[in-house]
Amino acid sequence: MPAEENGQSTSQRHQKPSKWRQCSIVIAAFMLNFSGCGLLFCFGIFQSLYEDMSRKAGNPFTGASSAEITLIGSIAASLMKLGAPYVVSWTKYFQPSVVVCTGGLLYGIASILASFGTTLWHLQLTQGLLIGIATCLSFMPSMVVPPSWFGRHRALCMGIISSGTGVGGLVWSLVLTACIGEFGYQNTLRLTGCICTVLICISGCTLTWEPQMAASLQVTNTRPSWATALFKVPLPPRNLILTRKFLAQSINAFFQSAAYYTPIFYIAAFSKTLGYKDTDGANFTALSNACNAIGKVGVGFIADRIGRLDSFFLTTLLSCTSTAGLWVSSTVLGSSDVELGRALFITFTVVYGLFASAYIGLFSPALVELFGISEMPHITGIMYMLQGAAGLMGTPLAGFLVTENTSPGSYLYMAVLVGSFMFISTVSVQWARIELMVERAGGKWQWTWGL
Repeated sequence: MPAEENGQSTSQRHQKPSKWRQCSIVIAAFMLNFSGCGLLFCFGIFQSLYEDMSRKAGNPFTGASSAEITLIGSIAASLMKLGAPYVVSWTKYFQPSVVVCTGGLLYGIASILASFGTTLWHLQLTQGLLIGIATCLSFMPSMVVPPSWFGRHRALCMGIISSGTGVGGLVWSLVLTACIGEFGYQNTLRLTGCICTVLICISGCTLTWEPQMAASLQVTNTRPSWATALFKVPLPPRNLILTRKFLAQSINAFFQSAAYYTPIFYIAAFSKTLGYKDTDGANFTALSNACNAIGKVGVGFIADRIGRLDSFFLTTLLSCTSTAGLWVSSTVLGSSDVELGRALFITFTVVYGLFASAYIGLFSPALVELFGISEMPHITGIMYMLQGAAGLMGTPLAGFLVTENTSPGSYLYMAVLVGSFMFISTVSVQWARIELMVERAGGKWQWTWGL
């Protein structure tokens, strides 16, 4: 009888999850990306508003430079991933719902505190640091938990989940524009913070580990004290860290993240140098986020058919070429031919939104292809931490290259820097792909497609 019960337990543990349960995981993770991450992708609207306020007296941003204001969004975006090793560890020990709901509560508190800020550093601390930590607590579980629930359609499902940032960015950009105009930025921070708290906490209660992964974590989890678990980080095995594919993927993650957020944060501000109005800048942010959502789902669908690493490389390559060919050209030609500069800029907004964002959706599936599903709890945190560190460096550095923001040419060096970072990322993605290809061929050079 005990043997039968044990056999039944084993059978249940390896039973395929129901479609309904898989759908609920996708919806919950999608909403986590929609809420906190979607708002973060709209920081360009705050960036443009704060820069306008910096030229007026009697507000927290008076006299602040573009780089100092950008630091608010850069801190939030980098901390969203910089704390990944710890958040992944906490998700493993304390359950995803506990971690996510903690992030939801912190998000609301941070937003309300930000609304009462009277100097720039108050906003950097609250809208930057605290919201960055809160977003990390909700975002990382949405990336590390769902992949174990899916097999053949993993890239598509992760694309749908990641598209929450784009859909959220599209919706929030319209909401922010309307609310700031009607209530002011302070009340808007309070309102959006409270809404996000509710959405994050409801979604967090639905997110759980896949049964087989949960059982595996129970076996490897020694259940240390709470104090130990708070500071214990799951590191990849040493022999994996020393591989060339780990180095290649690390370089790729670092430089892509160093470049990624800069165009997103500066879309609204750059559009003004081409003669567009504030409302137009918000519309460009919405357009970018709409393309973000379409790109993640569309490329995720294609990646399950042509190969996740092949798609990973193509999206990075197209992001690089769109930056170098379209945005750089718009900064150079926009001063002498405004209509051409506008056309190039709009095309760049669409292409970059479609493909640079798809990289984010393919990041977790690519890690599974390179290192295996069993290493996800160990490898994910480190890779996202590298992205966070790069984001903290890349966008502020690009902001310092903008000496004045009255002409398209003032953004030339920023665009060149982003394009250079994207080029390095493209080369390193191909390097990681080649390493995996050789590894699967038993150490021999044998070109294969569909990786």
